[in-house]
Amino acid sequence: MEEDEKKLLDDKPLVEDDTEKLEDPEVVLDCVPREAEQKAGLGSSCPGTEQSKDKQKRRLTAHEKLQASLLRRDLSHLDQLHEEKDLFIQKTRGELRACRRRMELLVKQQESVAAEMAAEKAANNMAAMGRLEAVSQRLCLELKNERDLQARMTAVLQQSESTLWQIEVQEGQLEDAHKSAREEAAATKRGLQERAAKQLHWEMGASGKAERNRLLRARRCVHLQKELGLRQQKLVEEAQKNHRKALRFLKASLGRIREQEQKEELETREHVRRRMDAVLALKNSISANRETLRKFQAWSQAKTELEEQKAQAEKKAILAQGGDAFKHLCHQRRRQELEAQNRAFEEEQKHRKQEIVSRLLKEEAMEDRRRPRPEPPRPAGRRSLRDQTWSYVATFCDEQSTAGPDSQSSPLLTAISSESVQGDGSSLGGEDTLAWPEIPGLWKEDYKPFQVSKEDVDRKPVGGTKMDKDILARTMQQLRSGVIHKQVASGREFRGCPFNSKPKFIHFKDFDVGKVYKKKITLINATYTINYCKLVGVDESLQDFVHVDFDPPGPLSAGMSCEVLVTFKPINKDLEGNVSFLAQTGGFSVPLKCSTKKCSLSLDKELIDFGSYTVGETATRTITLTNTGGLGTKFRFLLASESCEMDTSQSVLKLSSIFMYEDKGFYDKFTTSFSEYQLEGNESSPTDVPSQKESGKMDVKEQEEGHPIESEGVTLTTIMTIPPNEEQMEFSLGETTEGVIGPFSSIKVPVIFTPIAPGKVQNSFKVMFKNQQCPTLYFKVVGVAIDVPVWVPKPNVDLKICMYDRLYQDSILVHTRSKAALRLKFEVCKELRGHMELLPETGYIQALSSYSVQLKFLPRHSLPEDAGKYFDKETRVLEAPMTIWVADQIKPVGFTVHAVVTTSDLELSPTGLDFGYCTIYEAIRTQISLCNHSLLPQEFGFVGLPKFVDIQPNDGFGTILPLETLQLDVIFQPTKAKEYNFELICKSEINRCFKLACRAVGVYPPLELSHYQIKFAATSLYDTSVATLYVINSHLSRNSLTHSVPRIGSEDAFPVGPTSFEFLLPPDSPITISPLVGTVWPGKRCLVRVAFQPVLPSELIHQEAFQALSRKAEIKSSQKETVTQRKDQRRPSLSTLRPQNQDRLLQASASQPPELQKEDLASSSQEYQLAQASLTRSFQGKFDKFVVPCVVASGDTKDRKGTEPLSFSPHNTLYLELWCPAVAPSIMVTSNKGKTIINFGDIAAGHRGIKKVSIQNISPEDLDLEYSVLNPDGPFVLLNPTIRLPSGETQVLDLSFSPRESVLAQETLDIITKKGTLSLTLMGTGVASTITCSIEGDVLNMGYVIARESVSLGFKLQNNSPLPIKFSMQLDSLSSRSRDQHRLPQFLASPDQRTEIVGTQNYSGQSVFSVVPVEGVMEPGKAQDFTVTFSPDHESLYFSDRLQVVLFDKKVSHHILLKGAAREHMMFVEGGDPLDVPVESLTVIPAFDLEHREEAEELKPILVTLEYAQLDPDTQAPPATRELQVGCIRTTQLSAKKPDHPLMASALLQLRGDVKETYKVLFVAQVVTGP
Repeated sequence: MEEDEKKLLDDKPLVEDDTEKLEDPEVVLDCVPREAEQKAGLGSSCPGTEQSKDKQKRRLTAHEKLQASLLRRDLSHLDQLHEEKDLFIQKTRGELRACRRRMELLVKQQESVAAEMAAEKAANNMAAMGRLEAVSQRLCLELKNERDLQARMTAVLQQSESTLWQIEVQEGQLEDAHKSAREEAAATKRGLQERAAKQLHWEMGASGKAERNRLLRARRCVHLQKELGLRQQKLVEEAQKNHRKALRFLKASLGRIREQEQKEELETREHVRRRMDAVLALKNSISANRETLRKFQAWSQAKTELEEQKAQAEKKAILAQGGDAFKHLCHQRRRQELEAQNRAFEEEQKHRKQEIVSRLLKEEAMEDRRRPRPEPPRPAGRRSLRDQTWSYVATFCDEQSTAGPDSQSSPLLTAISSESVQGDGSSLGGEDTLAWPEIPGLWKEDYKPFQVSKEDVDRKPVGGTKMDKDILARTMQQLRSGVIHKQVASGREFRGCPFNSKPKFIHFKDFDVGKVYKKKITLINATYTINYCKLVGVDESLQDFVHVDFDPPGPLSAGMSCEVLVTFKPINKDLEGNVSFLAQTGGFSVPLKCSTKKCSLSLDKELIDFGSYTVGETATRTITLTNTGGLGTKFRFLLASESCEMDTSQSVLKLSSIFMYEDKGFYDKFTTSFSEYQLEGNESSPTDVPSQKESGKMDVKEQEEGHPIESEGVTLTTIMTIPPNEEQMEFSLGETTEGVIGPFSSIKVPVIFTPIAPGKVQNSFKVMFKNQQCPTLYFKVVGVAIDVPVWVPKPNVDLKICMYDRLYQDSILVHTRSKAALRLKFEVCKELRGHMELLPETGYIQALSSYSVQLKFLPRHSLPEDAGKYFDKETRVLEAPMTIWVADQIKPVGFTVHAVVTTSDLELSPTGLDFGYCTIYEAIRTQISLCNHSLLPQEFGFVGLPKFVDIQPNDGFGTILPLETLQLDVIFQPTKAKEYNFELICKSEINRCFKLACRAVGVYPPLELSHYQIKFAATSLYDTSVATLYVINSHLSRNSLTHSVPRIGSEDAFPVGPTSFEFLLPPDSPITISPLVGTVWPGKRCLVRVAFQPVLPSELIHQEAFQALSRKAEIKSSQKETVTQRKDQRRPSLSTLRPQNQDRLLQASASQPPELQKEDLASSSQEYQLAQASLTRSFQGKFDKFVVPCVVASGDTKDRKGTEPLSFSPHNTLYLELWCPAVAPSIMVTSNKGKTIINFGDIAAGHRGIKKVSIQNISPEDLDLEYSVLNPDGPFVLLNPTIRLPSGETQVLDLSFSPRESVLAQETLDIITKKGTLSLTLMGTGVASTITCSIEGDVLNMGYVIARESVSLGFKLQNNSPLPIKFSMQLDSLSSRSRDQHRLPQFLASPDQRTEIVGTQNYSGQSVFSVVPVEGVMEPGKAQDFTVTFSPDHESLYFSDRLQVVLFDKKVSHHILLKGAAREHMMFVEGGDPLDVPVESLTVIPAFDLEHREEAEELKPILVTLEYAQLDPDTQAPPATRELQVGCIRTTQLSAKKPDHPLMASALLQLRGDVKETYKVLFVAQVVTGP
């Protein structure tokens, strides 16, 4: 409870807020208007007093209301707690009763278990006893748990009951407050019901008003539709007029186009004629060249025949002498090739000599530049490499001049020396490249190279000089003479090698560079007695590659041995030398030889004789190639007449890598390789040498670029230049004609003899190797061929191109030269027997006659798999061998059937078409591809097309070329709403059908368009073309039996009712559609306006503006450069670096402005406007096509909640196609940066503003101008319309804007020409001169003033308009009164007829009221202070005047009534009934002196009328009361005396009624000076 009370106290502010919100309406309802309060104040003071008392009471009871609300909340909380506790107690009691029932049940179960246990115990059933004991224990445990639960629930129930009792006690204490709260709630409910009734009454009135507004809007809508219909009719008439004009212009344009096409056709014909002449000239030139080539070919053929005849004659002569003609011819060809190679070698050497000289000259020049100081003197005994090279070049030139052409040693030596020099020159040649030094500053002129010291220069070469070697040898001999001793045993002196080596010869062979090889040798003491052994070393040439490990064993007895380990680190070079040892009896050495891997190749035979064989038979012999060396190589078997390069390294010209080492067999090896190179090109002519050299160079380049050497084996098959002839085809080699032969292996190559023509046949073959050290091997093949009797004159039968599953026939003719009849058997190869047939299969051919057999070819689709190797799947070529077996003849007669087998398939792609959803008002076009996989042209056609499908071109018929793919358009236009599933059938000329499955869904949309395609007329830039269409809702009923209803496919019909639409415009399109969104009711249609206004893209305008800015920047930079150049000429003393820096700064400054302007460029900038005008002038025209979708949804757009979109269906979409041609404008605005919007700005109402607009005719012809009619009642006027505007001229139009009121005006002025319309948008704002006055009620009461004194009051006028306002202040008393001269004076008129504004005035003639300032100008949004002064000169209560605020000397903005009263004394009494008139009389103005004024004053009576009426004599009526006001006026005069006693005055009060009574009234006043 305490926590609940705390919560209630914490919620106190919330209760206060709720109370205030509920009291606000009561305060508003009880509020009394201000006028009623004033009337109550004037009439009586009692009601006001009572009202103030009621307010005090309400304020006093606010605290009580707060307490009452808190009590109500406490009561509701207590009620809630009471209910919760009561419900909890009931639940607890129920659970307690359930617990007790469970306990009773458990007790019963225990009793039954105990009885059973007793029974089982009596029966001595121990198993059952155990089970029952477990059950009894479980029941005891459950009973204990239930008792604990009962105790806890009992405690909780007691605590809850005590809490409930406390709550009931508190409710009893608060019962009175609860009753009062219920009464207050009932009163509040009644108040809410009354307020709800009032609210209902107000809402009923509002709904009636809304209904009236709806009817008014409906009438306006009908009126607007009528106006739109009239406007539409007018637009149609104008469109027809424009159409007629456009037709006239179109005819003229077509005429010009035809003339231009005729000119272009004439030019094309002239161009074609010139090309034909050129082609004819080229043809004549080609024929002449062919004739020349034919002559050269005939000459070369005759020369070849002559050489062959000479060779045959020479061969016969040699054979007649008994010599070997083949050997002679081989030697002759080798000699010719050697001579050609020598000539080529000499030319190459000359070229390389020139290169060496040029490189040396370049090297000298570079060294001169690098080393300006002289080099130190070299020793006289040694020459530099350059001197040696120059001496060699000189020697070579001398030798060339003296050597004859048959000399072969000089070219070899030259090759050696040139290649050695080439190795050095390659490094020198690299200096020609634009390289940088590895160390910066190394190549500078001031670089000082490292100077070699004199000691290093004079250092002796490795190994010493010859004299040093002789001295060393003598010294060693002398030393050894003391070491070596003779050995004598048994009287015999040992002579010979003291130690025997096992093996005797150390041979490292077939080694690989990069590996380390070791060998052990055993030295055996071969002397008679003990001997010693010491290692001397190896030869000098082997010191860098051979290392000997030998540990001297000490004394060795005879026959004892020791081991020596020899380690060899190989290089790619043959080495020979000795390992020297020193024994006690003398020195000995073990020879050591290092041999690289080599090839040793040989053939087992040089002549193969096949003997005699019949033409067509085949014989095979085998030749074996054996390699007995340790190095493998590539080989190739070729005809002796073929030329082939196995490796580019065989050329003698590229042997620089061979000459890097110096050994004993250097010249022998080089000579051998050179002779082998000569033999490799045995049968090649001298003209083949340059090509071989070029190919060798290219191969070397490929090797240098990193191409692997293994790729050379692949290119060997493509290097052959001479194809084999018929003689060479009779002898052929087996499959293994090239490959790699490994070390110590052999390869067998079959040689096949297939005689073709009868006679003796022989041929020569050669074996070439990639290894340059292997010589070319030759062997000869001889055979004799015998002819056959039967042959086919047409061995190749060409069936051209054949299709699958089509029958083709031909006849084969067979001839015989035999004098006896022969039996023939015609056989088709096994693979093609299912496709090809020869009839008859067996026949007899008579002697010396012919026989015809029929060939039938019916290719099946399984031909590619069945034919196997006879059919090429890529080229589709079939080469079928046919066999004719002749009796008693080994070789059959064969012929070949050639055919190109192709398919007749036509492929349609894609395999299926899904048109999707298509409305009945549109057509969907889809492209399909028809591919002809056949090699023959085929005719095709789509047959049996449904009515809603069309195929173009040519309605789906045509001819397709071989392997051609045609694109066909399938146009689907549904006629009704349903699901379409159909097939398109394409038939070929052989009646094959190809089907294409199609599916679509026809959609009948609920809305339709009156036009689905709009073609706008040619529209000028920034002009507007307008077209109209209707969106029609013809869906009135869902009865599908009487008519078609809108639906999607086979779905339910579209509901009848209002249907909404929305046009989805593409982004950045010049199209405007109004309305974009709308609703069409059933049976109605909605007018839609489509406008096309072409404009230039902003990106294009920005680009043009940036280019203009860049050009300006370039011009400025060039001008600045000229200025700086002039300054530089005047100041020649400046450094050279400063102008460069200035140029860079100028370039940077010139390049920066366009970039900065690019960022700041806006559409309102001058550059943007100039670029837009420039592009408008140069516009060439543009044509765009837009497709605008119109989505449809059910329902009214007004029914959607907030911004919730309607559920538009994508399948009911309509499409509107727009053709939009844009052309350049004929006239354009040149003033105001080309803007077509003329904004007059803010103009005060009643004033006029004028703008000038310049228009220019940019078309090539004069134009007649027409102008649209502006609103006659509108504020815009065209002052000077021009009828005609010549080409290129400019006209200025004057436009005025004269608003009559505060209004935002906008109109469009169309300048119409025959080529287009220029629309000028006129805008302006009419601003009313609105000011506000700070005086409320427009009455300024100046109050009471002592006569002849003045008082001032101020007020403000605020200018709320955006324009400055000229004002003037006018008093009616100072204005002319001519209009009032014929009226009666105001004092003669009755009180009801008095409408005077100007009241009593001063006697002095001066104005009673004055205002400052009288005139001026108020700025926009500013306020002006005014001061009004009241200066009366006599006493009166009726001073008044009217102040008028006049704006712009025309309009009176405010009327301010000025009032005031004047008294002669500070104290005055007012009240009672009036006894005078409110205006001055025509009596003479009294004139009193100030001194006698008080004496002349009369007593002024005050009439107070009291009316007392007593209607009921029984009740006492309230007394009659009147009020008299006593006032005191503040004055600026100094008081003459200060009375110490109050002033007293008396007055007689007379009562006139039935009884006249007189009373004397005393007035006592105390005058006090104010602060």
